[in-house]
Amino acid sequence: MNIGIAITGSFCTYSKILDEIKKLVNEGNNVIPIVSKEVYSMDTRFGQAKEFIASLKEITKNDVIHTIVDAEPLGPKGLIDVLVVAPCTGNTLAKLANGLSDDAVTMSAKAHMRNYKPLVVSISSNDALGFNLQNIAKLMTAKGVYFVPFRQDAPQQKPKSMIGDLDLLGETIALAYQNKQIQPIILG
Repeated sequence: MNIGIAITGSFCTYSKILDEIKKLVNEGNNVIPIVSKEVYSMDTRFGQAKEFIASLKEITKNDVIHTIVDAEPLGPKGLIDVLVVAPCTGNTLAKLANGLSDDAVTMSAKAHMRNYKPLVVSISSNDALGFNLQNIAKLMTAKGVYFVPFRQDAPQQKPKSMIGDLDLLGETIALAYQNKQIQPIILG
């Protein structure tokens, strides 16, 4: 399967997403990495951007798509079977739910969804149970959008935060490819 992995700025989840990408590649999938401009250029306490991009390229053996110009052809050329946005920040949730495309991630999603192919979303947002709850609801009711099951993330310290369970990413992708939503969506 050709799987696009679109990565946004939830920097604390990067080591986990790299592990999941390795699993997908080891299972024989062709993984095409796509990143937002922040991911491509921003150094954080969780690591250096250049090192993360180099890891993506090394693991997938594909160039990292990081511009709107490079992302746009993914849809018209039908290059991806399933597109995964993981981690999907609240900012990206809002853009996806409202049809905005201002970076490589959102452009790849828009271009991909034109082909009526599955879009998988793995939430990583400190505001999922706040203003972004309406965006989650919009995406849950959208045809062709599937969610990696998610749960509250440290509810005592961050009561509105939710995070996708990336251990369920592979299973979510497989079911989404069959146009099925993994259950349960919300974990206890």
